Parts: sequence; C-alpha cells; structure tokens
Amino acid sequence: MKILCLVCLMMLLSSIMLLMNFILSKKMNESWEKCSPFECGMDAMSLSRQPFSMQFFMVTIVFLVFDVEISLMLPLISNENYYYYMELWFGVLILIILLLGLFIEWKDGALDWLK
Repeated sequence: MKILCLVCLMMLLSSIMLLMNFILSKKMNESWEKCSPFECGMDAMSLSRQPFSMQFFMVTIVFLVFDVEISLMLPLISNENYYYYMELWFGVLILIILLLGLFIEWKDGALDWLK
C-alpha cells in the first residue's frame, strides 16, 4: 500500500511539472532552420552526396585504432604489484605495437596532411 501511494504521488508530481512546463513555456517562432539538425555546416537534406576529404577519414581511422590500443593499457595502472613483470611485459608489447603501427602509418603517408 505504501509503494502504491508513492507511485501515485510521483505520477501526480510528474504530471504537475509537465503541465507547468506547457503553461509557463514561451512559444517560440519555429522556422525550418531552427528545427533542422546542424551537421558540421553541411545541409542534411541535400539529395546528392558532397565530397569528403580522405585525409579526415584516415586521421579518424588512425585515431580509433590507437585509441583502442591505448585503452588496453589502462588496466595496467593498478595498485597491486602481484603480477608486476607480466604487466610490464604486456605494457612494453602494447607500446611496441603502438610504435610499429605509428611508423607504418607514417611511412604509408596516412598522416601526411599536404600531399
């Protein structure tokens, strides 16, 4: 019975707040530009696809790959040192993979902005 009263009270308070919102809110003059989503300055309603720079795409992919690899290193920061050498070797292995990936991306030219 106590729970039922609390549920009813919460529903009543929610209804009152919703009603007060509709009563007190300012009516805005809505236009198409205000209601449409803003997506990086590009018109979302255009029918044809606009050209997209491949350099932005490559930087995004490189960022995602390295971000996932760095997130693998976060559990290595711990207070318990039971597995210190195993964590150290795992961290060194991840750093080597990161540096190797960075070197390969650099050599392939994925990080060169001006081509």
